[in-house]
Amino acid sequence: MTRALQVALVGYGLAGRVFHAPLIAAVDGLQLRTVVSSDPGRVHADLPEVAVSDDPHAAFADPAIDLVVLATPNATHASLAIAALRAGRHVVVDKPLAVDLAEADLVLAAAGQAGRVLSVFHNRRWDADFLALRALVEAGTLGTLAEVHSHFDRFRPAVPDRWRERAGAGAGLWLDLGPHLVDQMLQLFGLPDAVQADIGMQRTGAEVDDWFHVVLRFGRLRAVLHAGALVPGAGLRFAVHGTGGSWFKSGLDPQEASLRAGSRPGDPGWGVDPAPGHLLQVHAGGVVETPSPAPTGDWRRYYAGVRTALLDGTPPPVTADEAHAVMRVLQAGIESAATGRVVPLR
Repeated sequence: MTRALQVALVGYGLAGRVFHAPLIAAVDGLQLRTVVSSDPGRVHADLPEVAVSDDPHAAFADPAIDLVVLATPNATHASLAIAALRAGRHVVVDKPLAVDLAEADLVLAAAGQAGRVLSVFHNRRWDADFLALRALVEAGTLGTLAEVHSHFDRFRPAVPDRWRERAGAGAGLWLDLGPHLVDQMLQLFGLPDAVQADIGMQRTGAEVDDWFHVVLRFGRLRAVLHAGALVPGAGLRFAVHGTGGSWFKSGLDPQEASLRAGSRPGDPGWGVDPAPGHLLQVHAGGVVETPSPAPTGDWRRYYAGVRTALLDGTPPPVTADEAHAVMRVLQAGIESAATGRVVPLR
């Protein structure tokens, strides 16, 4: 039997504890060996069998480690990724890859020089609702698309005291939720022709952006990415319109809520969306509601793909080039919002 790949997880806050550690544990062929954290008691309460270190560079230097997973604040992604790559480790970075395109370029260069796999945790490619949308687009069910609206709205009127909400590199909603929404659109349609963005602060006491409305231009198609923190009636996730019909989806993929509640990947009903979309198709007699695709979401597929890439030499489920393309769009959005101009990408 092939030995399990040994994983070092750097960071045991929300991302490391709630998302990465359970997903790594749920994938055969991966073994969490080390967690880098300043709070060993918290780690051992959940994972008594793992080693805990407060020094990421010691974990990078451990010859037993095959894969380093970075679940740290965004501003540290580039420097830690480069250090891990130079130490000879394969690297997974929680999204986004870096805080700007210049940093992203440095990380990709380090991966190329080291000959190691670099991937970014764009896990929402395996959301149930996105898999349904992807099936509709690939089948041509909605005809020629005109509009894709992708929302990730929440109601969080109080500004929490955490790094994502404090002024500084890598903070703000656009670099938090934007990578998810951008990556999904790039998966469906490739790199947009241009980006037009409005990014702002709405909550009292906000130090960083907590609202964005970004339009990606793909020829005649417009993909609208929207997120806000003052939406008490949040419900819409997708609205997609084309010459062949429309598809509407409310509610979020259930996997994040399940993990936060303490469920584990693979538990009964894992990834089953309780609110499938509504599909309206154009027929000769008018617009008729027909059954919507309802696939099961499964974020484990990301780490299963990473495992296969490391063992078989196949491309990882999210390539470094794909993550770099996301960074191009994120930076174009920042530039567009700052200047009020449409920023071309082609």
